[in-house]
Parts: sequence; structure tokens; C-alpha cells
Amino acid sequence: MNPNKTVSVIMPLYNAESTVEDSIYSVLNQTFKEFELIVVDDKSTDSGPLIVRDISRIDPRVRLISLEINSGAGVARNRAIDEATGRYIAFLDADDLWWPRKLELQINFMQTNGYAFTCTNYQVQDYSSGNLVGVRKPPSKIQYKDLLCENVIGCLTVIFDTEILGFRKMPEIRKRQDFALWLNILKVADCYSINSVLATYRIMPESISRNKLEMLLFNYLMFRKCEGMGFFKAFYYVSRNVFRKIRTAIF
Repeated sequence: MNPNKTVSVIMPLYNAESTVEDSIYSVLNQTFKEFELIVVDDKSTDSGPLIVRDISRIDPRVRLISLEINSGAGVARNRAIDEATGRYIAFLDADDLWWPRKLELQINFMQTNGYAFTCTNYQVQDYSSGNLVGVRKPPSKIQYKDLLCENVIGCLTVIFDTEILGFRKMPEIRKRQDFALWLNILKVADCYSINSVLATYRIMPESISRNKLEMLLFNYLMFRKCEGMGFFKAFYYVSRNVFRKIRTAIF
């Protein structure tokens, strides 16, 4: 492992010219400095890749990789993982933000406790209005059976240790590939959460988060394809997801 690149930050990019600069600088402004940021452009049609390229010329910790065809966030993230040199893998999308001490606090949390898989609290903000929607607070410990009922792990907050878990990658499905990866990891290691808000998830106008029924459909398809569930078992867990969201006033 390169000691100057303890963390490899994975960022897929697709038509995010209005947000990617802020997202990148939320990484570059971290108090923890031992990282590389790998941005994979998924065949954007806007000026997002040019913005990333300009920043990479100023700060060599930023690397831009371009895919030849649009393949989805899962493929883009996996390409970045293939190129990663750090011990720890972290994720941030090109429209979300990290708080300045995110890496510092989370890496210390993992190293102090010997945890291989962690997440944090995060706030949710409507990008169009700028209004704060709420704060997501995962349980302090998350196991496989818990996540089947509700995906409480925010992708923008995850870090996992490759020395313990290896360079695990996401299934190359168009949606919910992060959820599928968390389930895969939870079969061998529990996830531990820091009870601090360390990131901001921004709901974009085109975000799947705005269409709850579509999100539940993709959950069902992921359970079937990635977890190998039959129709009734997959439907049961999707129903549990609906119940949890109604109960917590998120759905």
C-alpha cells in the first residue's frame, strides 16, 4: 500500500457539471490528507469531465478515467476500484458532499476498533430548494438480516478495509448495486456506524430517491438477481421495506 494513499475515494461521474466541483473540493478539503480521488466519467455529455480534468492538473491526488460507453454507476465504481491503491475504499457521488473531518474521524474509528466496514449519519438536502429534508441515523451495528428489511447504509458514508475484506466490487446492475454490495459484505462482517453527521446527500431532480415505487421495484429485482431469492421471499422483504418507511415517516 502506498502510505500517501491510505484511502481511495471512488466517484462515478455522469452529467454532473453543476455539482461535481463542490463534491471534489469536499474531498480535497478533508483534514485527513492521505487519499486519492478516482473519478470515472460514464460517458457524460456535459462539461463535467473538463472540470475534473482542470482540477486534476492542480491537484495530482485527483485522477480522471473515462469509459468508452455509458455503462451505469456500478461499472464506473468497479473500474475505479480496479485502479485503487489505498487500503480503504470510500464512496462519494458527484452530487454529494463530505464534511471536513469525515475521513479523519471515520478512519480513526475503524483503526481504533478494528472495524472492517463502517458508515456514518448523514443529512439529506433538496438540491433545488436547498432545504434540509432530514437526517439519516443508522443503528450503531448493522447485520445482514437488518439490511434486508431496510437499506440504512448511505453509499456516500461507507468505508471498507481491503486488507480484511479484499477489493470487493459491486454487481453490474443499473440500480441498487450499492445495496447489493453491502449485503454481500454483511455476510462476512458487520457494519458499524459513527453517531455523527459527516456527509450531505443531495436529492437531485432526477434522483431515484424521488420515486419511491421505482426504488422498491429495483430492490425487488436486486433481491431476485443478486441474493437469489424466490418470488415470495423477495416480495416479503420489499414489503418489510415499505413497512419500515411508513413507520419512520420516510416513505
